[in-house]
Amino acid sequence: MLRYYHEVGLLEPIDVDSDTGCRLYATEQIVTGQIIRRFRDLDMPLDDIHAVLDAADVETRNRVITKHLARLESNLARTRQAARSLRDLWGGPQASPTIHHRYIADTSAALITDIVDKGDTLNWFQGAIGELAATLTAQDITPVGPAGGVYESELFTEDRGRATIFYPCHSSPWPVGRVTIAVIPSAELATITHTGSHADCDRSYGALGAYVTRHALAVEGPIREYYLVGPAETPDESFWRTEIGWPIYETGQCGPTPV
Repeated sequence: MLRYYHEVGLLEPIDVDSDTGCRLYATEQIVTGQIIRRFRDLDMPLDDIHAVLDAADVETRNRVITKHLARLESNLARTRQAARSLRDLWGGPQASPTIHHRYIADTSAALITDIVDKGDTLNWFQGAIGELAATLTAQDITPVGPAGGVYESELFTEDRGRATIFYPCHSSPWPVGRVTIAVIPSAELATITHTGSHADCDRSYGALGAYVTRHALAVEGPIREYYLVGPAETPDESFWRTEIGWPIYETGQCGPTPV
């Protein structure tokens, strides 16, 4: 590692023996070597370590360290979420979720719509719903229901497609930034309520998709989501509840159906 750190200019020896290639370091470089080792143990990239060691002032150095700590915390949160998901899968069959059928009428809404990549959906969602909420608050408009999302099928089949986040409103807000006004069209939906993080929605999507396929109810149309309890209500993801709606052709009376 000392040879590598020398090659990349991170920790250069004061001398190198021309015969043996042995590197000689000054005693005052011990601290620098220990700092490098500690940061590497924390998976800090070499460029960031360079920036810390070369920082002209404490504020610059702390800015680089703080950014890396935030990255570690984000990775830790993702790891914990993945571990919980694996534990749930490993725990064996869960209780059968319940499917409902319901009709949604035309809804006037303030919305943001974009073409997004599937891998960016969560980040895009967080930004869009925050911008929508801020715009409505600034114009003193109170939504008449929970936030919702409309996701075109291409987002799932081709990993890129149109996504829309909306708040139903009786009053029409003044369009600002990405926020526009439109009517979310009516739909007949088979629905399932997902509890927990949005990152775990795939299991609920799978159960709902299997139900719709078995009953030959599916029709062309975008997937709906309604965020009954989400980040705006609580930061605790375990309390989040998301209703997922799959467009169907209703053939009987609406009611709860175990999967």
